[in-house]
Amino acid sequence: MRYLPHTDEDIESMLQAVGVHHPDDLFSSIPRDCRLKEGLNLPEPMTEWELNDHMDALAGRMPGPGHRAFVGAGRYEHFIPASVSYLLSRSEFVTSYTPYQPEMSQGTLQAIYEYQTLAARLLGMEVATASHYDGATALAESLLMAVRITGRKRVALSSLIHPLYRQTVQTYFAPTGYEVVELPYLPNGTHDLSSLSRLDDLAGAAVQSPNFFGVIEDLQKAGEEIHKTGALFISCFTEALAYGLLKSPGTLGADIVCGEGQSLGIPLSYGGPGLGIIATGRAHMRKLPGRLVGKTTDLEGRLGFVLTLATREQHIRREKATSNICTNNSLCALAAVMYMASLGKTGMRELALLNHDKAEYLKMRLREAGFDIPFERPTFNEFVVRFAKGFEKTRKRLLDRRIVPGLAIGHFYPELSDHYLLCVTETKSREAMDAFVREVAA
Repeated sequence: MRYLPHTDEDIESMLQAVGVHHPDDLFSSIPRDCRLKEGLNLPEPMTEWELNDHMDALAGRMPGPGHRAFVGAGRYEHFIPASVSYLLSRSEFVTSYTPYQPEMSQGTLQAIYEYQTLAARLLGMEVATASHYDGATALAESLLMAVRITGRKRVALSSLIHPLYRQTVQTYFAPTGYEVVELPYLPNGTHDLSSLSRLDDLAGAAVQSPNFFGVIEDLQKAGEEIHKTGALFISCFTEALAYGLLKSPGTLGADIVCGEGQSLGIPLSYGGPGLGIIATGRAHMRKLPGRLVGKTTDLEGRLGFVLTLATREQHIRREKATSNICTNNSLCALAAVMYMASLGKTGMRELALLNHDKAEYLKMRLREAGFDIPFERPTFNEFVVRFAKGFEKTRKRLLDRRIVPGLAIGHFYPELSDHYLLCVTETKSREAMDAFVREVAA
């Protein structure tokens, strides 16, 4: 298979057409100190068949059938109903087309409208958008939204928000001139908001529940503390399924709710894609990034769907746009709405309860085996456990046996070396959890 179809003659002809002698001349406008001075460190080229064998070998190293991965940390393994996988594969849904023309896009617009409705209900808010890459970018966009609403120049983040989400926020805010403050956490594994009262000019403060340690936060109390400063209360999440069991952030006083919807019918797929969700109340609707689909009637009184708000730079002046990097995530949103519709309200609650109870079972078994569970607060489907020093050898042995024993969090929290974040969903049987405990205790 030829990946570079241009012949030497083709290349020479194109260079003559643009008036240069060598492909390197095309980059002459880039300063020399910004150019790579040596060749790329790449392996030797392969034939198509060698490449297939190489990809198969790489895939064989990844968790798959026979692997038991007790890892969550923002990406969660859930069973996906066959109806979702089948319907999502239909050709009329597999499109990246943005539904600008309502007369040609009624199906796509209705699907996004239904997604917005169910997402808003799940989170206890009034409106939700469907145009964000993932939970991390949704959080960054929500904080920028708080700046636009309040006109203030500082935002605060709990240090128990997913570390990669916090890095994304720092990247977003680095060129803006706005300040990002990270708040500490308490010994019980919950956020510490005691320093909020000392922060002036605060636009918004974000907390995550369940937080990165899996601990369920008191969102109502957090909202009261944040609102005392005049800032907006932003509630973040990485596990959307938790709100099948927990009270929704909107009912607990959140002004903006944002996070990751991967759990709602989207497979792990080695890390992507994801579904960024942002929801808010009507008062802040026009400050939302992305697009909103609305329901209306035509001149003959027939029901129809339209792109009601589209505050992107493709639609309006750049200086008025609320976000310049939103995309059409309608296929992921469609997977989420199919998943939520398949489970229904009762099914969401039963599945969330099953996730909670299974994680509690593994937590109990590990505690009985003598392992320390440092944070005794209620958790959802993941929790932190402290293994003995030298656990790295045990971890390598477990990996050889196709068991992934959680995520070491010392890299993100140096004070928590030898601590691992474990996750259990409905995909783990009691037998698998019992075998895991026997292996780590051996």
